[in-house]
Amino acid sequence: MGLEEYKGVFVFAQQVDNVLNGVAFELLGKGKELAKDLGTEVSAVLIGSDVKGLADELAVYGADKVIVVDDPELKNYRTEPYAHALASVINEFKPEIMLVGATAIGRDLGPTVSARVATGLTADCTVLEIGDFPLNPVAGQEQKHNQLLMTRPAFGGNTIATIACPDNRPQMATVRPGVMQKIAPIEGAKANIVEFNPGFMPNNRYVEIMDIVKAVKTTANIMDAKILVSGGRGVGSKENFKLLDDLAEVLGGTVSCSRAVVENGWQPVDLQVGQTGKTVRPQIYFAIGISGAIQHVAGMEDSDLIVAINKDEDAPIFDVADYGLVGDLNKIVPALTKALKEAM
Repeated sequence: MGLEEYKGVFVFAQQVDNVLNGVAFELLGKGKELAKDLGTEVSAVLIGSDVKGLADELAVYGADKVIVVDDPELKNYRTEPYAHALASVINEFKPEIMLVGATAIGRDLGPTVSARVATGLTADCTVLEIGDFPLNPVAGQEQKHNQLLMTRPAFGGNTIATIACPDNRPQMATVRPGVMQKIAPIEGAKANIVEFNPGFMPNNRYVEIMDIVKAVKTTANIMDAKILVSGGRGVGSKENFKLLDDLAEVLGGTVSCSRAVVENGWQPVDLQVGQTGKTVRPQIYFAIGISGAIQHVAGMEDSDLIVAINKDEDAPIFDVADYGLVGDLNKIVPALTKALKEAM
């Protein structure tokens, strides 16, 4: 493999029903940073049926070029045609870096494509940057420059690993929604569109979709909330979450929770914050009865303001909190709710 042939940062721009997923814009934002460091450009790969009209939206959020693969076989996501499309784009345009959102679709597509183009993939990255690898010079080993350094939690979140792929291209990574930040919209930006279709020959790996049933979710999207009132195991019971509901109502916020709460069946998984849940960046994050395990902190540490309430003064959550209250949440939360009601 001639590594020098591979240039540019590519982002898989996921869309469903001709609506772009927000993670595409977040990855374009990070892609712009990486491309600047490498002196190259960032391209979005838009795959679907009748999706060309979405290209300008990608340009508004930083895509220098939009490669459109448009075909009726791509109307609904299926592993085989989408993997064929993205792998063909990689083989044709040879990107140095390929970023994919770690959504349900991305988690399926990314590993399939990386295997098909014979490269590695680092999943669930929290930091992406350009640098040298190995990080520190090793005697007798070449230190390669301008490598994509992909950082992610490892061993259940108990350590952080920085991974590189120095001998294969593209360097591929998946990133969870909410981890990176999109850039400010570029008003009036128009896409430089490149149309590409590798041709689709349905085979025995093409799944036939018989029906699509769309469920209506009743839970709020915590990733969009400006104020989150989050509860952990220390809340004590499903019924006790009423205290958090009342506080969230007064604040105009949304209730979220830790993994332990979901495992106990007190709240649905859609409300889970953390390494195995969602990454959030609200203006205010209340951590109530949450110990502050690294797996949870990874999902909320970038909140603008963190307020922790816990009876254990040594709880790790206080290490990341801007304000901390040590005491019984059953007394503190109702008192806080009452005070806020009276002040409003």
